[in-house]
Amino acid sequence: MTTTGYSDRINHALAFAAKHHDQEVRKGTRLLPYFTTPANVAVLLTRYGQDDETVVAGILRDAVEDYLRDGFSGEAVGQRLADKFGEEVVAVVLDAARRRVDDDGVEMSHEEQKTDFLERLARATDRSRWVAAAHEVHDISTLLADLRRTAFPDAVWRRFAEGRDAKVRWYRLMDDRLAAVGFSGAIMRELNEAAAALETYVER
Repeated sequence: MTTTGYSDRINHALAFAAKHHDQEVRKGTRLLPYFTTPANVAVLLTRYGQDDETVVAGILRDAVEDYLRDGFSGEAVGQRLADKFGEEVVAVVLDAARRRVDDDGVEMSHEEQKTDFLERLARATDRSRWVAAAHEVHDISTLLADLRRTAFPDAVWRRFAEGRDAKVRWYRLMDDRLAAVGFSGAIMRELNEAAAALETYVER
């Protein structure tokens, strides 16, 4: 992996993510490392000129979501990562991640987790919104690429437990929500175009 041009902090985050996702592969593949996701999110955020804290948070987002799904609290995640990456990065990434339990420690359903995430975007900083938007752009672009190169699109959609329509609707909800909370980062144009391209693909 070439990381020439990245700061030491970003390279450190990439190494951490590579280790965390070492045994994971992308859904629907047997060989493609999951690490391509945080690496490509780093490229996206860097391309838009985001600062180190935002890029590092983008790289760590999926690892943090794994910790939250495994039952770690936000405080426990902070204790695990703050010394390595700083409290600011931890705050950014926690606001950009879906969580498993609410503020009262009650476990949420899958739908409740999505609603909670959309609601928390209203209170999030722009750095967190950049991280969320970059992950959605990457996810949609990857999904579209998979759909366009296969003769069996149904096999691609079967990767997602919620089904095709709910998945497409989620990306539109994310785009609309970020716009509604006043996020005007330049990446919004790319997110909107990606969501529209996916909708057009499905409707054809």
